[in-house]
Amino acid sequence: MMQEDKRADGAATLPRLARALRDAAFVGLITAGLCFPMIALRAEADMTNHLVLLQRWEWLVGATMAMFAFRFASSMLNTKMARVLAALAIALLLYAAGHAYFAAFPSATTIAFGLIAGAIVLALAIAADRIDFGGAGPRAPIKLPQGTGTVVAIFALAAALAFPLVTNAWLGPQGSLKWINNYGIQILIFVMLGWGLNIVVGLAGLLDLGYVAFYAVGCYAYALLATKFGLSFWLCLPLAGILAAFWGILLGFPVLRLRGDYLAIVTLAFGEIINIVLTNWIDLTNGEAGIPSIPRVTFFGLPFTAGDDGFAARFGLEFSPIHRTIFLFYLILTLALITNFVTLRLRRLPVGRAWEALREDEIACRSLGINTTNTKLTAFALGAMFGGFAGAFFAVRQGFVNPNSFTFIESASILAIVVLGGMGSQIGVALAAAVMVGGTEALRELDFLKTLFGSQFDPSQYRMLIFGLAMVIMMIWKPRGLISTRTPSIFLKHRKAIAGDLVKEGHG
Repeated sequence: MMQEDKRADGAATLPRLARALRDAAFVGLITAGLCFPMIALRAEADMTNHLVLLQRWEWLVGATMAMFAFRFASSMLNTKMARVLAALAIALLLYAAGHAYFAAFPSATTIAFGLIAGAIVLALAIAADRIDFGGAGPRAPIKLPQGTGTVVAIFALAAALAFPLVTNAWLGPQGSLKWINNYGIQILIFVMLGWGLNIVVGLAGLLDLGYVAFYAVGCYAYALLATKFGLSFWLCLPLAGILAAFWGILLGFPVLRLRGDYLAIVTLAFGEIINIVLTNWIDLTNGEAGIPSIPRVTFFGLPFTAGDDGFAARFGLEFSPIHRTIFLFYLILTLALITNFVTLRLRRLPVGRAWEALREDEIACRSLGINTTNTKLTAFALGAMFGGFAGAFFAVRQGFVNPNSFTFIESASILAIVVLGGMGSQIGVALAAAVMVGGTEALRELDFLKTLFGSQFDPSQYRMLIFGLAMVIMMIWKPRGLISTRTPSIFLKHRKAIAGDLVKEGHG
């Protein structure tokens, strides 16, 4: 019987493989025909201002191979998640190949990153093909063992802790600055902001389009307290959170009776009001010129300078800017972990269950005797407090702030992170922040696209278009976000068996 089953599986696999190759070849031919006049041949003006026809057959071959691979992977894989991962893996591999072939000075690090990342994502796609993520694949889903989320969180934390050290050891102090700053620190800032907004939007169900206002309050609170009163970062950090929470309560009171679109409009207006105040209150905020020369963070009193009283001299190290960058990375990582820990703990307390009840049905929430006023205000205050903490860190990291850093685009990006990740899901928000922020930075590295679209082409200018397409795709594919299910905040415990004699005594 086992041999017959294997023969049947093999007989079913061969026609499927043949169909996949046939479909992929058909798509490749169509791609070659469509791309021939647009990519293979390009007219450009030469030095004498005459049109010259350039032949770029390598671009045509690359586009044809890419579409062939995409179609073949789509035909062979069953689940939607596996197909998306396979497409990402192929894109990474093509990026490595394109950089190696077209770059004037190919970087071995970039090529290795593309190949390794592509291989890892391809392996994840093959593994995801055996797991049901909501698709209609014929294979039976595999149930993940209990505690998988905890294991994933531990591995993610270990990777985050090792990231700056491994990057510094691999690329050196100068080469690792960009990766730790633009990828590590920037992603963690938006992870923290996403987790803060997740309390308001994901748990309490209150649509907030002006969350960047609390980010700005925390940022300017530290900038003003540090420059005008000479207070240290460690003293200003809690003060910035308290001031942001105060403004969160001020916003919460006028909108207690508003829901849905009306609440979104008021919060949007609040964010714009804060930005206008910061721009026009020149005596306090210095307007568009911003606040310069903000004191930098110290290692508990030890400045990251080259002097004898600096961090490097005290610990016998050679002075390098990487020391401050690594310390900032671990500082924002600690703040983000505190945000996550507090959120998870509060979610299991009565206030957290009240948030979730408010999100599901406010009328039913009131009928249960829950004070919706206090519930909304606590959500606004706590979410704003974490936004204030992130703002204070942003100010001490940049050393300069102005109102242009706190526009509606920032609020929209934070809200998009929460929606894409899955409202109420901490892991989903972290993944969405890594994809959106990391993707924005990765667009700046695609220099080889200038060969195709011209030297003036800047891929980073199309990030909002890409994010918009991603939102549309997510609404069709996973309308509840990347991780739409999460562990319940409270469990019903099993009733313990009680002996008959105890029941007679009144204990049962």
